[in-house]
Amino acid sequence: MKTTTEHPLLSRAEKLCEQRNVRLTPQRLEVLRLMSQENGAISAYDLLDLLRQSEPQAKPTTIYRALDFLLEQGFVHRVESTNSFVLCHHFSELSHASVFFICDRCGQVTEQIAQGIDEILQHMASSDDFTLSHNVVEAHGFCPKCSEVKACQYPNVCTHDHKVIKNTKSLSL
Repeated sequence: MKTTTEHPLLSRAEKLCEQRNVRLTPQRLEVLRLMSQENGAISAYDLLDLLRQSEPQAKPTTIYRALDFLLEQGFVHRVESTNSFVLCHHFSELSHASVFFICDRCGQVTEQIAQGIDEILQHMASSDDFTLSHNVVEAHGFCPKCSEVKACQYPNVCTHDHKVIKNTKSLSL
């Protein structure tokens, strides 16, 4: 297993777990490390496949438990519409509302802090006497690279990189 000093995010996660008096086990840390190497979201089964490269005995429950812990600590987010998970780059902040921009062509997921969205959602919910427990804002469309491809009049002969969405297995949690 690699040391956490290779990625500052992992070191911050370790420190936060110490402060919170929760245990970041080697398996949980390895799952977080694997997620830190992804450019976007990853399904639980794809994550399990990666984990099995270093821990061949890993089972789906290994991933379930690790992801549950990482979600609880705010280190990762679940992307509801794609049943996948993405590393949170803002987990040091006590609470934040995020918006996920999901590319429908390549699957890239980017997170942005959504200033003021909590207040808007609270206001909308309270007008219906609804109590929010959590919220997820996801927007689908095309990343800049895929927008170029989509706008291309002759995609079969142009010079754009035509990346195809890879099939991901999903694991219900």
